[in-house]
Amino acid sequence: MPAAGLTKTAVELAPGVHWVGALDPHLRNFDIILKTANGTSYNAYVVRGEQGVAVIDTVKEEFADTFFARLESVARYDEITVIVLNHLEPDHSGALPELLRRAPQARVYLSSRAQMMLKALLKPTGEKAPEYIPVTTDDEVDLGGRTLRFLHTPYLHWPDTQCTYLVEDGLLFTGDIFGCHFCDARLFNDTVGDFRFSFEYYYAHIMRPFREYVLDAIALIEPLAINLIAPAHGPILRHAPRDYVHRYRELATPRLFNEARSEKTLVIFYISAYGNTRRMAEALAAGAEAIGGVRVSLYDLEGGESGIFTDLIEEADGLAFGSPTINADAVKPIWDVLSSLTTVNVKGKLGAAFGSYGWSGEAVRLIEDRLRGLKMRVPLEGLRIKLVPDAGELEECRSLGEQLARHLTGQMKNREIDLAALA
Repeated sequence: MPAAGLTKTAVELAPGVHWVGALDPHLRNFDIILKTANGTSYNAYVVRGEQGVAVIDTVKEEFADTFFARLESVARYDEITVIVLNHLEPDHSGALPELLRRAPQARVYLSSRAQMMLKALLKPTGEKAPEYIPVTTDDEVDLGGRTLRFLHTPYLHWPDTQCTYLVEDGLLFTGDIFGCHFCDARLFNDTVGDFRFSFEYYYAHIMRPFREYVLDAIALIEPLAINLIAPAHGPILRHAPRDYVHRYRELATPRLFNEARSEKTLVIFYISAYGNTRRMAEALAAGAEAIGGVRVSLYDLEGGESGIFTDLIEEADGLAFGSPTINADAVKPIWDVLSSLTTVNVKGKLGAAFGSYGWSGEAVRLIEDRLRGLKMRVPLEGLRIKLVPDAGELEECRSLGEQLARHLTGQMKNREIDLAALA
């Protein structure tokens, strides 16, 4: 493998534009939730204009020495007039305090949402916040013959994120967007190993919960003339960069085709030890189906792994979960599905819980707490039935299904809570 990325020399992307990042090939877990089979990279960049030098992002603190060595190979600190922070997470801003000490004249450009984060970032070091300029879409900074234009792209994947476009060269510095955890010293997408899995895996775990914001960002990016995409992690995309923009649009666009788009969808997941929770689920589904304008899907979690339901959950308008109570808890397949909800945006979706129990029946309340923690709407009290549901209790299940369907279709009025009754 060529050693260009392993030396402490900057790598040229275009005349006067260099990669000055760092490689972390032995990292195996990132932010706890992501596996990194061959490590990652922390990409930082330098852009030289006639009137100054800009540094775009830095690296994780423990790789600062490598970053500064590469930076020094293409610029002096007294030439640095601009520091751009596309994202303030520590893996991108770890070397910032030291960079500010070495280049105190530089002005920091960041999104308006990043201002408080910058102060919190510098607080442990005791550093005073530098002079900074909050920017948003179409704000520009002139380096002399080269223009940096900013794009406001929040929640990809923090509130502070933005992109920076080098207008004259058609280079787009994207922060975490279009990135992945894939470490290869050859750096460029047309020379590194096959990173398709890492690209898709990264999107699924980092960007997917914010797909509405992904589509907003793509709307800003698609009109640009793009010769190269320079993300904060993973390969630099110089070959067919627009293909990656198109892929993001595909990934962020709803995958499931609902033949009757006017219908609301209710998905009911359940697992049953002795068939009692199953009977409740079937009755709930029958009640919901009796209300026009709602399509109901019923899934027994004993017959499928939680991961296969992600697309279904993402497109559903309402989700109901049925579990027996075993050892004072909901059963593991239910928790597996609930855990998977962190990878999709379920905020505002309708949620409900139900289940049969033998002794204490905690499962329903625990599921409801989880749904509320995910900011789902839980307007109806969950239904708990002891052991085998009789005809009257199955009718309660049907009624719960009807009420859920009416909530989905806007036929239920919001409940008015008497605050005096809560005193």
